[in-house]
Amino acid sequence: MTNPEQQPVMPVEDDVADDDPGWDDDPDWGSLLGATWDGAEVDDGEQDLADRLSLTRVPGLSTDLDDITEVEYRQLRLERVVLVSVWHEGTQDDSYNAVRELAALAQTAGSQVLDALIQRRDHVDPATYIGRGKVDEVRDVVMATKADTVICDGELSPAQLRNLEDRVGVKVVDRTALILDIFAQHAKSVEGKTQVELAQLQYLRQRLRGWGDSLSRQVGGRAASGVGIGGRGPGETKIETDRRRINARVALLRAKLRTLDETRALQRADRRRSLVPSVAIVGYTNAGKSSLLNRLTGAGVMVEDALFATLDPTTRRSRTADGRVYTLTDTVGFVRHLPHDLVEAFKSTLEETALADLLVHVVDGSDADPMAQIRAVRGVLGQIGAGEVPEQIVVNKIDAADPAVLDDLRAGLPGAVFVSARTGAGLDHLRHVVETRLPVPGISVRVLVPYDRGDLVDRIHRRGELSSTEHTPEGTLIVARVNADLAGELAPFEVV
Repeated sequence: MTNPEQQPVMPVEDDVADDDPGWDDDPDWGSLLGATWDGAEVDDGEQDLADRLSLTRVPGLSTDLDDITEVEYRQLRLERVVLVSVWHEGTQDDSYNAVRELAALAQTAGSQVLDALIQRRDHVDPATYIGRGKVDEVRDVVMATKADTVICDGELSPAQLRNLEDRVGVKVVDRTALILDIFAQHAKSVEGKTQVELAQLQYLRQRLRGWGDSLSRQVGGRAASGVGIGGRGPGETKIETDRRRINARVALLRAKLRTLDETRALQRADRRRSLVPSVAIVGYTNAGKSSLLNRLTGAGVMVEDALFATLDPTTRRSRTADGRVYTLTDTVGFVRHLPHDLVEAFKSTLEETALADLLVHVVDGSDADPMAQIRAVRGVLGQIGAGEVPEQIVVNKIDAADPAVLDDLRAGLPGAVFVSARTGAGLDHLRHVVETRLPVPGISVRVLVPYDRGDLVDRIHRRGELSSTEHTPEGTLIVARVNADLAGELAPFEVV
């Protein structure tokens, strides 16, 4: 079996003169990632024609397995995919990073990436996503690599999906369907599975289609051939039947989620009544949020080097150095262009983030573009109503990051904490920073608590901020800051 990475990396041929200045004069197309695109920094009106019309292969993304036998390969049963992306905004590096992320999503879903293509356009084609002329070139790549599926880096309309599949001859999947598939694989809890199914049905409802008999009117009884009593009239098409069934299932799932939401709301209300501060760990998918939760609380949450490994939020209790109790919640990871249906379906889960007292925003320091991750996460936070919650940036994976990148992050992110969940570096400093940023009880008290009221002393330790403790013959003299309800119970024991 041949490996596409062993072939010379060439751009897809186009009718453009060889002396066109669109690319720097670099004969080594294998070093494509190091090349520059002169048109990237000019106005759209000045884009070079070759840049707009060419499909460019992205090197280094093939995951072809060339060290196994054919029998072993058949046993793997991996779906063979070709990636297609349209670069219509941002820099060339942004386009390559986007395709690399798409490749990671495809591999997480259980696919084998054979090739990746990018086309430079002012905007995506409304009919075929990449333009009619380029669909044939994609089909040639699919035939040459014997791919099963084409994955496009965008959300395609029903017409775009249909036109591409008709022209390419294999299944076409967009980014939204790919992310939904990953969520479906990783959902474990009843709530998670229900949320994913709801998002999938909402996505599918707009993309129902059929051919031939599937478009015919439905009839019943002896009127199967369209004759007889009860067989006359317009009837209902199969697509209409499918849509009706989907609507009924969506209504059922939403009712089920409302019941689950009530349970989650009761748990949140109990914590808020107890005035326990809450910290939500948010960040880009695979940034190391679950690893950080395990390090800080010993939660034992499953950790996997894969995108969207965590779908079900996990909440664990922790204590500050002075004994105050607070909660840490591991949340689902975000990604750029997170499907709207998915955000809507996971709304109840994401409310944990919007209602938190502090967001620990974990950033993958070893990523090619950490700042793009931060922008994507903040965009989703604003979408779910958590944009105003206090945020603490935590740069993770410093043991695997480029020192130069870390220096740039330190300069661009003042106040950020740099840690490694794998080695434990910086975690003590992170604990201290989180504790100092938790909400402080608002009422100062100086009380002499009798020794038979140890319950009050315990509540001061758990819910208040203790300043000093002194044991006297009459009881425990405590100076602390507490909340209003606890201050009312301590009022009979207050001393000057």
